Order: sequence, then C-alpha cells, then structure tokens
Amino acid sequence: MNDSYLNFVNSPLGARVARSLRLPKPEVLRRYRADAPEFDGIVAVGAGPSPQLLDALAGVIARIGMTSVAHAGASAWVPLANRHGLMTGRFEPADPTAGSQARVRALVFDASGIADSAQLDTLYAFFHDALRSLDKCGRIVVLGRPPDACASPRQWTAQRALEGVTRSLGKEARRGITSNLVYVADGAKSSAESSNDSGIQSGIESTLRFFLSPRSAYVSGQVVRIGTAPSALGDDFDWSRPLAGQRAVVTGAARGIGAAIAHVLAAQGAHVTGIDVPAATDALDATMRQISGTALPFDIAAPETPARIAAALDELGVDVFVHNAGITKDKTIAKMSEPAWRNVIDINLSAQERIDDALLEAGTLRDGGRIVCVSSIGGIAGNVGQTNYAASKAGVIGRVQSMAPHLAKRRITINAVAPGFIETQMTAKMPLAIREAGRRMNSMSQGGQPVDVAQTIAWLAHPGSAGITGQIVRVCGQSLIGA
Repeated sequence: MNDSYLNFVNSPLGARVARSLRLPKPEVLRRYRADAPEFDGIVAVGAGPSPQLLDALAGVIARIGMTSVAHAGASAWVPLANRHGLMTGRFEPADPTAGSQARVRALVFDASGIADSAQLDTLYAFFHDALRSLDKCGRIVVLGRPPDACASPRQWTAQRALEGVTRSLGKEARRGITSNLVYVADGAKSSAESSNDSGIQSGIESTLRFFLSPRSAYVSGQVVRIGTAPSALGDDFDWSRPLAGQRAVVTGAARGIGAAIAHVLAAQGAHVTGIDVPAATDALDATMRQISGTALPFDIAAPETPARIAAALDELGVDVFVHNAGITKDKTIAKMSEPAWRNVIDINLSAQERIDDALLEAGTLRDGGRIVCVSSIGGIAGNVGQTNYAASKAGVIGRVQSMAPHLAKRRITINAVAPGFIETQMTAKMPLAIREAGRRMNSMSQGGQPVDVAQTIAWLAHPGSAGITGQIVRVCGQSLIGA
C-alpha cells in the first residue's frame, strides 16, 4: 500500500514544507536489492574491557568485504583486523557538514567483557563519539553475553543494562537507523578451537550479516540470543543462496506476507511449496508459478489437512516450515460470537499444533530443520476488539517457547516473528486515523513492507542460525506501543 505522507516529505517540495513546518520526515528505508551491494561502507568498532568476540567479528567483516575503523577504546581491534586481512584505520568523528560519504555505515560494539556497571562507561564513550557519524539507514549492533549465564550478579546486572542502551539508541538515532543487541553464549565459541575459526564465525555470522545488511531494514530494538549449536557450514558455503537444495513450505502463501515469504525463500535457493485455502487457488497458482514452486490448495483448519500435508511431502521431506496463515474476526469480546472466537483460535494456533504434530510424527520435517511461526505485536500488547486474535498470537509465542527444548533433541529450531504495522490489504482497510497512528508510532515513523517480514523469516530459516531457537523477533520498526 502507498504511504502518501512518506512519499510527499521525501519529494523536493515536500522536504521544504516539512522543514518549514518542522514536520517529521520518515526516511526512505534502504532495503535489500539484488542489483545493489548488500554490504558496503565502513564499520566503526568499539569495545569494552576484555572483549571476547572481536576475533569472530573481524572474520565476518573481512568476508563481507566492509572496511573497518577502530575507536580508541577498541585497542585490540587493529592486530586482529590485520590478521584477518581486513582494511582498518582509526575512527575519527565525521564533520557534521560533510556529506554521507564521510559517514560510517555501521557501529558495532563488543560488550561481552563488561562485568560491572561502572564499565558501562565504555558504551557511553563510544556512542557519544560515534553516533553522529552514522549515515542514514545505518546499523547499530551491540554484542554481549546472556545475563542469566553470567558468573556473578554484577556481571548479570551490567549485561542486562545493554538492553536499555540498545533500545534507546534506536529511538534516538532516527533517520532509518536500526539498533539491535545480540547475546552470544560463551559456549558458542568452543567450536572455533579447531584448526580454523569458521565454527565461531558461522555461529554468529548469519545474525551479523542480517543485522548489518539492508535485509533488516524494519527490525530494530530487538534482543537476540545465540546459543551453542554445531555448525554444518563448510568453507565453500554459498551465502548468496543459503537455502539451495532445501525444501520449504509456507502456509497462507497466495498473497500478501505469505507470497513475499515464498519469493524470498525461493530467491535464497529453496524449492517452495505454498499452501492456501481452495478459494485462493488461482492466486496461489500464480504465486507459485513465479517462483517455480508447488501449490497445495488445502484448508489448514480441516481435520484431515495435517495428514494430507505430511503425505504430500513425505517422499521428499521438508527442511523449513513457515506457519503464516491466519485470519481476523474483530469485535469486542462482549459482542463477539462463539464461532468467531473459535475460528480464529483454531486457524491461527490450533492448526499449527496439529500440522507440526503430524509432520514430526511422520518424520517429514527433517532433523536439523526450521519451524518459523508468524505471531503479531497484538499477541504481545493486545488490541481493542481482538481478544481472539491476541490470544491466538500470544499462544503462538507460548508454543515457540515451550516447543524449543523438545525439538532441540532433533536439532530443529522453532522461532516466531511478530510483525507490527505492515502495509498489506488488511491494514489498508483500517480507518485513516488508526492507520496513520500505526504507521507513525515507531522509530521509523512508517509502516513496514511484507518483504521485511519475509527477510526476517529467511534469516531464522538460515542453516547458520542453528543457535537461535525459542525466540520472538518483532518486525515493527521498534514500535512505541507494546512491551
């Protein structure tokens, strides 16, 4: 859907009007394009005391081809960068009057060694010096250790403080800049203690690539935990087609967010099977033809559907299953009919349980596979007139968190994305005032696009994301509403 205000204030005339009236001017977000470099520009690196992830970071930055500069607080960076063959220099704050070419593309801070609240001063020193040097649509990534795995209460306290810093930076930076925190478990480093360091780099590389790239344009203010997981990525792994040779299934794939998910997974090499209701067969067939995929016109709410899906996929199996299908039937609970309550719960939540039970029992979902569910910010914050929808989407979150330990025995990960305001046919039907509030009440001051949800799902489906499970990632532009 078209955002007329965003388009106007980014036109020559509109920009002048916005300046004169001091109107907010949302940035046109830099999103991934196949015909443009995914990684370019300069990364400014900072660090607290005893940083533990700089070596892994240097390897990733070297491979994605970015240039680095080191803040004065990251004295260990230069020798590590040189060892990885990485071009590097000393960080100098950009001249405020200089153009964008003088600015850096990303700020990355290694806070993994911070063990006391007094050491948080190092965060202040880095971001105080560097934040104004960050270009529009830039990236902020902070690396830390999971607080609940810390050795002392003081370390736990300091590492937990990183969440407040990171989220606040995302709200202060504006200009299309995202800010995210990645907690890396100490054990994720152990696989690097071999003849080469590809293990540790692959353990965090898919996540660093995602958060440093245009693919994460609408993901900000998030906290991601990377646990220990064996790496299956070889030195010849093709990062441009990470899902090559894999089979993926997307429910609700005929149009909207589901169609965008199918397109992104296919672009990354997967053979996609799309599922949607028989009434959407024409649209589903058209979407699948565009990506050389397979269409299954099944109603996921029908009792026989789980067995039919398992049977249809049995011979070839499936590596990635995306639960995207969902409906809304909005009314306040006092006016809501019992069928409206039951239908939303059944399609949005119970159907996912039945399908996964069938696939796991039949062994159709391969060991080491990925399950990604689409929840909603409504399941986190609730919405007036959506008790049924909010219950179903909160239930999806509970399912992800409860299933993760059980699926880990088969090396299967399960995660969810929680979209905020995404420009779809559904949001286009909202009253104007509510639609505009949904667009502007986030750090990006605009709605997201279906592709933003799709790119986040592709990252969670990535073979290199084996250490991420049981997590909920909001795709909401750091919404100012909700927890």
